[in-house]
Amino acid sequence: MHYDIVIVGGGAGGLELASRLGRRLGGRRIASHGGKRRVLLIDRSSFHIWKPTLHEVAAGTLDVHQEGVSYSILGRSNGFNFLLGELATFDPGAKRLTLKAITDQGGQVLAPERTITFTYGVLAIGSGSNLFGTPGAEQAYLLERTEDAEVFHARLLAAFTRASFSADKIMRVAIVGGGATGVELSAELIEAHRELLGSLGDEQRFRLDITVVEAAERILGGLPPEIADKAKLALERKGVAVKTDAKVLAVHADRLETSRGDVLADLIVWAAGVKAAEANRGFGLETNRGNQFVVNDRLETSSPDIWALGDCAAAPWKDGKTVPARAQAAHQQASYLERVLIARLRQGHVQTPFVYRDFGSLVSLGDNKGVGALMGGLGGPNFFIEGLLAKWAYMSLHLDHHRAILGVGRTATLAIARLLQQRVSGRLKLH
Repeated sequence: MHYDIVIVGGGAGGLELASRLGRRLGGRRIASHGGKRRVLLIDRSSFHIWKPTLHEVAAGTLDVHQEGVSYSILGRSNGFNFLLGELATFDPGAKRLTLKAITDQGGQVLAPERTITFTYGVLAIGSGSNLFGTPGAEQAYLLERTEDAEVFHARLLAAFTRASFSADKIMRVAIVGGGATGVELSAELIEAHRELLGSLGDEQRFRLDITVVEAAERILGGLPPEIADKAKLALERKGVAVKTDAKVLAVHADRLETSRGDVLADLIVWAAGVKAAEANRGFGLETNRGNQFVVNDRLETSSPDIWALGDCAAAPWKDGKTVPARAQAAHQQASYLERVLIARLRQGHVQTPFVYRDFGSLVSLGDNKGVGALMGGLGGPNFFIEGLLAKWAYMSLHLDHHRAILGVGRTATLAIARLLQQRVSGRLKLH
């Protein structure tokens, strides 16, 4: 199989890029290759969900089966082809990649190993958590993929049931990492617990103790101190214990061992650090210590006609820093690479480099609350917002992503359907 453009990874950046290119090129097919569309998107999952909402899936306040969108359906409506598979080998010189065979739970081969060639390639394969070599860290739950969030949700429901019939009526959750994921997950778990208590009798009610453990001196280290302070205060008012300047020394089945003492836990979630996959080092491209692909200010990797975007790319920014691993960065990079690749297909070049513009940060704290700073890094003062306004702004980012891949009409339909579903079945998913 051969395609003009192959995009590996259907996250926020990869899917938006495929949708943008597909809409512009989908009507023109490659006559010499069976009339296939010119753009191919590859992902190891069959459906897409916006990664910043995984904490909601984990808590059960977002139904992934309602929110998830099929890549195949998106490809049909946006003019690109989709192929299910996980990257096995990548040869940038030959412009060829191989996908692993797909097997069922019994090991039976559903789809064989497949080889694809391309003219231009884009890597958007994201990143995962950094365990920092912590002993026992593999026992903790991760929230890197939709499957991770669903597994945690199942364990959470089991833990809820166990706690409601326990002698002490207490359930303990420890979250390693005080970044956006850790903070938002803690707030969402409080919301889930509150919803659950409304359906339980007095004899089954239990207390939920959540501890957020952060190695740095404050949570939300990448955000302005004002936001971090407001978020910490909001969490503590909800009953979340925030333990900063506490390095995790080891993870045990029932507790965290930290530099500031042990933290008892029935469930442990690891939400600290960002690190790309070790496999990236074997793809023939320059990588950094975090296994990210090193790219220049045009998002070009060390091999011609190969680009990388999103969390898997180390793109230069300012003061020696790289572009942060945020959804807004992937969105901007997808917009830039659309122009670059269209120009290449027309035998031209985009002369201007990619420039990341920081539009600020928003953190959801549940219960129609949030904190954030808008217009950061644009030369003017930051605008700090909180409460319902910040929550609405946070939700608008989610809707804007759907608008980019679904269009305005379908996004509005999805939003209304989600609202109506909550009215019928409640906000918390208990199945």
